[in-house]
Amino acid sequence: MSNKKYDLFVLGAGSGGVRAARMAASFGARVAVAEVRYLGGTCVNVGCVPKKLYVYASEFGHAFEDARGFGWNGTAFHFDWATLRDNKKREISRLNSVYQQLLSGVGADIIDGSARILDPNTVAVNGDTYRADKLLIATGGWPFVPQFPGSELAVTSNEIFDLETFPRRLVIVGGGYIATEFAGIFNGLGASVIQLYRGELFLRGFDLDIRRHAAREIAKSGVDLRFNSQVKSIERSGGGLRVNTADGVALEADAVLYATGRKPLLQGLGLENTSVRLKDSGEIVVDQEFRTDEPTICAVGDVTGGKELTPVALAEGMAFARRQFQPQPAAVEYEFIPSAVFCQPTIGTVGFTEEQARREFGEVQVYQSEFKPMKHTLSGRDERSFMKLIVDSASDRVVGVHMLGEDAAEIVQGISIALKAGATKATFDGTIGIHPTSAEEFVTMRTPRAD
Repeated sequence: MSNKKYDLFVLGAGSGGVRAARMAASFGARVAVAEVRYLGGTCVNVGCVPKKLYVYASEFGHAFEDARGFGWNGTAFHFDWATLRDNKKREISRLNSVYQQLLSGVGADIIDGSARILDPNTVAVNGDTYRADKLLIATGGWPFVPQFPGSELAVTSNEIFDLETFPRRLVIVGGGYIATEFAGIFNGLGASVIQLYRGELFLRGFDLDIRRHAAREIAKSGVDLRFNSQVKSIERSGGGLRVNTADGVALEADAVLYATGRKPLLQGLGLENTSVRLKDSGEIVVDQEFRTDEPTICAVGDVTGGKELTPVALAEGMAFARRQFQPQPAAVEYEFIPSAVFCQPTIGTVGFTEEQARREFGEVQVYQSEFKPMKHTLSGRDERSFMKLIVDSASDRVVGVHMLGEDAAEIVQGISIALKAGATKATFDGTIGIHPTSAEEFVTMRTPRAD
């Protein structure tokens, strides 16, 4: 029975938890971190990192085809799933070790096990109890699969990276960024992919024009998009699976990926032993300083229901540590946070959608451009890029930037700095572009769209 006392005990070693622990320890706090699965959380192990590696893998097939238009001819390449999967595992293991070194390097104790809160200052792990002045909940989210006949036959984004065999026929259920990204990944790797979504158009919450253009381009790439479609059941069929939809269609598949949302990972955490309050949707209620209704317990990251992005969790962990242990006033600014969808082609976005901007500012001007990228004038690939600027008419400030196309994430990351700094359309117009690039379109659009 441990009697060790800490200044901070962190539940969860994901992005937010590790950052908070590292910074607090560097400020002189006595820190412990409990984690039952893997250091680095979702992002490192079953999220951002492996996903981006698989995106890279999926793009090579298109690149080999594109090269022919530029004079490169050769024998066809063969994709080996096991090589990608196992190389990914080695890279993730390396990153796990890096996270361990980061925590150990600042003197934080790493406790391997599932933590349960006994009271507002006491945590139990593997039969030992630990006391702390502050508890930080940073356990992140977990894929959610609704219950229906055969739902246990589906896999989630946690398992899809490590399937024993490559699924030649894959049905993906969901219309968010996770479902859409995996549709592009497996389509690019050579699978026959069907993406089902219950709504009229996927990527809800993104700019409507981006959603429409993405649907067109993704469909052209070979993904079979089926909107207004719901799964009724999944059953075993021969050597695979059969997906039965509510409208009577039966789809044969080697695997079914359910990517219909995530929920906070709070089961077994012992919140019933505290005054921590949850929203109706299941997330932890916190104030601007990440404090719960229990004075000694705070929470950061996906468990609070904010923007489920790794950089946001990192920023929240940093701000929490500074406020609690430096102490230093620190706040996270949630306006103009850029994000990306690594579908193919990629989406990059920052600021308000057109719909949001009209509600927020009233009168806005919209500038947009659609074109075939220069690269594909020779590659012959039928792919078009789309860019959009949204300007508040009263202030001339650019309040939204959206792009669908190659390098969209890299381009929008840079532009997000301009939006954060308050750049106006006049600022964009006065900026000289780099030629020839797709990015220069953002500083050469002069005529607003006629609505």
